[in-house]
Amino acid sequence: MTLSAQHEDAARIRADLITAIILIALGLAVTYLSWTMDRLAVRRIHPATIPGLVPFVLGVALTLCGSLLAFRSWKLDTKAGGVALLNLLLSWQTIRVVTVAALALVYTLGLVGRMPFWLASALFVFAFIVLFETVLADRPANLVRTLIWALVVALVAGVGVNYVFGQIFLVRLP
Repeated sequence: MTLSAQHEDAARIRADLITAIILIALGLAVTYLSWTMDRLAVRRIHPATIPGLVPFVLGVALTLCGSLLAFRSWKLDTKAGGVALLNLLLSWQTIRVVTVAALALVYTLGLVGRMPFWLASALFVFAFIVLFETVLADRPANLVRTLIWALVVALVAGVGVNYVFGQIFLVRLP
């Protein structure tokens, strides 16, 4: 194994440990919040159909997976992992991950609920395609072709998701 590959592995092990800590914290929060959720016993709802059951199971699963990842990362050798992790955090991979998180937050906290759902979804898909096909791509695509393609896909996705969930599955969308 080359020195570069060893540094990359050390960085990934450190990154896995940090990710595991975040997953455990998120899993514990979801588990706690679902446990304290109203059980609707007044309405005589069967315990297997309480609103917090699925989030509780998902929170426990997330905590378990995070714990397994933490255990694995803790046991592996991480010599020179700190410097390698810093280099990894300053890489294009990290910029792409942060971009996805930022787009998701803008979509959920900024767009959904403030405009029609189909339009919010279309804007999200459009921005995602344009950013990842041009700005954040290893080999950027032609801008005009990307804009046209992104517009077509975004409109089809926005209208399609709205139709499928609103009309077929009868989900009330924001």
